[in-house]
Amino acid sequence: MAVCDFCKEFKIIYTMKKKIAILATNGFEEIELTSPKKALEDAGATVHIISPSGESIRAWNDGNWSETYKVDHAVSDVSASDYNSLMLPGGVLNPDQLRQDDASIGFIKDFFKQHKPVSAICHGIQPLIDADVLNGRKLTSYPSLQKDIENAGGNWVNEEVVVDEGFTTSRTPDDLDAFNAKLVEEVKEGKHEEQHA
Repeated sequence: MAVCDFCKEFKIIYTMKKKIAILATNGFEEIELTSPKKALEDAGATVHIISPSGESIRAWNDGNWSETYKVDHAVSDVSASDYNSLMLPGGVLNPDQLRQDDASIGFIKDFFKQHKPVSAICHGIQPLIDADVLNGRKLTSYPSLQKDIENAGGNWVNEEVVVDEGFTTSRTPDDLDAFNAKLVEEVKEGKHEEQHA
């Protein structure tokens, strides 16, 4: 929703009342979860961290284990219908585990089936390969995933942020400012009928 000139002048901010799921597990890249989460919360969204087990998860930062984060729900206890959008952070360990978890893959697929915005950064794209939702889509990721994405039918491009019918992707933490801005914009827009599984 655009902010009117009157509202800007008197610093009245419209916030979005959306509920966002961040799907992650141990070994997620810390800044790729915390930065988008903060951007969404600053825009007024409620953000839940979802994991396969529902137990707390530990971040990865600069090649080392970092902080532990509380998880709101196990993926088996929620559905895509409970949320307006899904976000997947990267990290090498995190997506490798998610892509082997059937409940997580089903959760991802359901967001696409329901035409809801989905976003992923860096290696966060990997579970989407296993969810079989990349065919015909334009997207970006960490450069080493280019061949995997192309083999899954995706059109990989080397850009800081790419949006394809509500599907937002970025390459690395260096792109977080652009990623966060597009993430918030797409969540505000809501469903995209061209979004498909």
